[in-house]
Formats: sequence, C-alpha cells, structure tokens
Amino acid sequence: MTDHIVAGAQKHLTGIPLSVISQGAEALVFKTNVHPYLTSPSLANKEAFIIKYRPPKPYRHPKIDASITKNRTIGEVRFMSKLQKLGVNAPAVILADLDNGIIWMEYLGTELPNGDVSSFKNHLWYLERNKEPSFCTDDDVKLLCQEVGKLIGKLHLNDMIHGDLTSSNILLQDGQPLLIDFGLSSYSGMPEDKAVDLYVLERAIDSTHSVYAKQYNEWMLEGYEQIHMDKEYGKQGTKKFVEVSRKLDDVRLRGRKRSMLG
Repeated sequence: MTDHIVAGAQKHLTGIPLSVISQGAEALVFKTNVHPYLTSPSLANKEAFIIKYRPPKPYRHPKIDASITKNRTIGEVRFMSKLQKLGVNAPAVILADLDNGIIWMEYLGTELPNGDVSSFKNHLWYLERNKEPSFCTDDDVKLLCQEVGKLIGKLHLNDMIHGDLTSSNILLQDGQPLLIDFGLSSYSGMPEDKAVDLYVLERAIDSTHSVYAKQYNEWMLEGYEQIHMDKEYGKQGTKKFVEVSRKLDDVRLRGRKRSMLG
C-alpha cells in the first residue's frame, strides 16, 4: 500500500528523491535533499526538507475527496504560517501544492546517538535507558519538560489547538522543543479544548514513560503555568490558566471514569 502511495506522490514530484519517514491515516511524510525551487541535487548531503503528502482516498467520491484534501491542506498551511508569525517553534512552510495535498517544509530536528529522531519521546526514552535512575530529577530534564509546557502554553494563549499533541509530535532542535504535524489543528478559545490538548499529551506520556510520567507531567504543567503568568499576558493570562487548569481536572475525571467502565 505504501509503494502505491509513494508512486502517486512521485507523479507530482517528478525527479525528486523521496525517503519515507512516517505514515499516518491521512498522510505520508517524506524526507528529501532537494529544494523545491532547485532542479539540481546541489543541496545533497547539505540540507534536508520535509514533504507531507495527502494521497487520494479511493473510498470517497473524487470531487469530494479533492475538495477535502485541498481544504485541509490550506488549513494546515495557514496554521503553520500563523505559528511562524507568532514565533512558536515549528517548521516553516516552503511551498504548498494545494490541489495535490502537498506541503513542502523545512526539516527540523536532530538525531540521537542511537540514530533515532530526537523527538521528545525518543529523547526521554534514550535518557531512561542510558542514565542512572536518579536522572528523572535532573535539572536538565526538568527544564526541558518546562520548556515543552511553555511551548504548548504559547500555542494555547493564541487560541490555537494542536489536536494531536503527543510526545512524538514534539521534536528537539538544539535542545529546544518544537511542534510538528498540524493535520488535526484548529482554533478555539474554549478552556475545554485546551484542556483536552493537554490531557492527550498527559496520556501519551503515561503510556510511554510510565515510571517517570507523573514527574514529567507535573513539570510540563509548571512550564504551561509559567508562560501564562508572563507579564506579557497580564491578568488575562492568569485567568486563562485557571480556567484551563480547572477544565483539565474535569477532563481527567471523565477519562478515569471511561477507563473504569471500559
């Protein structure tokens, strides 16, 4: 199935070398070393770029599918462009082929010593496997978790919702977290929507870092609170944090009830 999708992408990306790095329900993500405005491989081994491709869905009527693909691609590009204007750490859009569901963006992130992509999840896994058990109280880990919380807080203070906030969708670049994958992003000033965003990340941390999850989540929420208390946002920031914090308690309670009921 992946080969078929890659072949479909290649029709719109003639002569561009593509390396699959991830596949989701909606899109395929490639890495390439060719810039969209250059036809020669002059950037080979010097720079990398990301291409996100939404393939056609055969179960939908072609016209409806084309419309959905175009609208979702437009929405994601606009969301990413706004993040860039606000200074929220995320990849910059280089080019978009809206009709064919293609977004070409800068490649961010680094690799860990073991070769894994330095996502927040992989970074914590690497530390857990290679450090002493006491590392979870290390100031560097605490600061990183707080920076993740601040990043999400800045997103929410601008009434922007990620929609799929997992530790895999947070990469690290020079020690700083950045957000990726905005296919489910939206805009909302509702504390409930922001609380759900936070809860999704909490659950992701619980499932992948169970031993240290409680500490990680506490530190992230500390960072989330800190950015809300920044003088730049004044009393409104404090008010928003209190509202989201209360809703987060409600969302957690509903989540526990669902778990108990199966």
